[in-house]
Parts: sequence; structure tokens; C-alpha cells
Amino acid sequence: LTITGSTLRPQSDAAKAMIAEALLKEAWPHLEAGRIAPVMDSVYPLEKAAEAHARMETSEHIGKIVLKVA
Repeated sequence: LTITGSTLRPQSDAAKAMIAEALLKEAWPHLEAGRIAPVMDSVYPLEKAAEAHARMETSEHIGKIVLKVA
């Protein structure tokens, strides 16, 4: 399974609203229940943003690299 994304910028406000409604109805319950979740590679405190960026530049990560803000 491959999930891809794209920008919504060229979409009309009405189209964006329909997408948001579908997301809330179809996907959000699965996220809240923990049945689906984003793939997380690592979490860094904001103070280590340079380290997080270096990790991203290696292209060795799988998933999201997150900066944690207190």
C-alpha cells in the first residue's frame, strides 16, 4: 500500500471543504481509535533542530522526523 499526498492550493474552497468533511467522517475515527497512525522515525526537542535536519538530510529515515515544542 502506498499513500501519497499533494497540495490543495489549486483546489476551490468548496472542494477543500468537501475533502475536510470526508476526512473527518472517514479517516478521523480510525486515527482517534489508534487503528491507523503516521509512521514516526524520531522526535527531537526544538533545541536540537539542527540534529533533526541532519538526520533528514541523510535520507536514512523512514517516517516523520518531529520537532517537539514544549
